[in-house]
Amino acid sequence: MSTTTSEAGLRERKKAATRQALHQAAVRLAIAHGADKITVEAVADAAGVSRRTFSNYFANKEEALLYGDQQRIGALIGIVQARPADERPWVALTEAAREFYRQLGTLDPAWVAQTRLLRSQPALLAQQINTFAAAERELAAAVTARMTEPDPSGVRARLAAATFMAALRVALHIWLDAPADASLGDLVDRALAEAGRGFA
Repeated sequence: MSTTTSEAGLRERKKAATRQALHQAAVRLAIAHGADKITVEAVADAAGVSRRTFSNYFANKEEALLYGDQQRIGALIGIVQARPADERPWVALTEAAREFYRQLGTLDPAWVAQTRLLRSQPALLAQQINTFAAAERELAAAVTARMTEPDPSGVRARLAAATFMAALRVALHIWLDAPADASLGDLVDRALAEAGRGFA
């Protein structure tokens, strides 16, 4: 490995660490004080960086708060794309979701608190919708690659991706209101089974 490559790798790791530190600081402050009460300056201070550095990584505090969701959705899309090429689209999506939640394991309490916080913050919900819309486009492309029947307008692929994401959201929201011993994985399985009747 060349010195230049090594230095580039180190820079990327530092950037990733800074981005993660800003995200974690935003989540901590939002849980402690409420998402509507925190400022970009407060997040930057808590992460030990300048306001300008914050702006190099995130456009606003909502984006910083939802960075973890973006990472998780990216991981889920990666699992979908890695499924066997001969799997039918809805099977690939469902099995990817099962694998994703197995890998996720015990859920981080900070993430659970952040998710509950989302439901009371319109600005965060709006940012989340943007994040999910981008994910739906990537998932639709993965669905299209697996389809054997014509879908010239892309309606079926986009609808499958949107239905999949909606099922995950419904399962999560039910789980957040369910008793403590409820299984998120089981709720996801049930939601996907119900939602997938038209795509199986």
